[in-house]
Amino acid sequence: MIIDSQIHAYEANTPKRPWQSTPNWPPSATGDEMVAAMTKLGIDGAIFISSFSMYGYDASYAVEVQKAHPGKFGLVKPINPDDPAAEEVVAEWKKSPGTVGIRVILKKDSGRSPDDPGLQRILRAAVRHDFPVNILCWGNLDAGTALIDKHPDVRFIIDHLGILQPHDPSALAAQPWADLPKVLELAKRPNLVIKVSGACTLSQKPYPFPDIWDPLARVFDAWGFERCLWGTDWTRAFAVVNYEQAVEPFRLTDRISASERAMLMGEACARAYRWKPTVTR
Repeated sequence: MIIDSQIHAYEANTPKRPWQSTPNWPPSATGDEMVAAMTKLGIDGAIFISSFSMYGYDASYAVEVQKAHPGKFGLVKPINPDDPAAEEVVAEWKKSPGTVGIRVILKKDSGRSPDDPGLQRILRAAVRHDFPVNILCWGNLDAGTALIDKHPDVRFIIDHLGILQPHDPSALAAQPWADLPKVLELAKRPNLVIKVSGACTLSQKPYPFPDIWDPLARVFDAWGFERCLWGTDWTRAFAVVNYEQAVEPFRLTDRISASERAMLMGEACARAYRWKPTVTR
């Protein structure tokens, strides 16, 4: 069983469901196209993160895709901390078919602090409804850590290794793994797991990205494979890698054993989200 822990799909920008921004992504990457790409490579299921860049807090497209492909995707919705009814939104999301978690955004440009009252409401609701919380805090790990430490009862899932990743090769930092020591220190907290999603975009070498394995080995040693969730972050990473290039390095590398690969590429994700795809290849 192979589960991609982070994918995004979306339809073309239309008045029916307009994008809130226009990132450097393909004009569309529909759910049907995502399923076709997964099927071609033998990926059994995926965690569908409703795209905040495109749709903000509206996860209606993710819901449509799940209805069209039941059992293929577990759904995660960003929750708006400024919504006074955020706790009710979480409760309603829990009732929707295929939902497996929620997401909070704590990037530097979010304008929020770890003490934000809206974030506190959302995290209390997550505990009440037994949802894991994806947290996007890349480039802002100190704030993310402060929020995490306020809520030891929340099951957190760290997005994208907690490390800022480029949307195109020209934006890759000179030291892309500079925050790795902070990521390793986070592993001491037992209520966290971490997504090894988008890791190929941190490479300074061409496919198959051989320079990612030494820093990833440190992540695996600190966190353990049972707390590491492989993911492609397709389509956010499309300008750097295609879907196959985000999958195959992890499937073919000799740096991990067969049992470690099985945990990393599926079992750990199933445990973290308490979900498995019911449609298999």
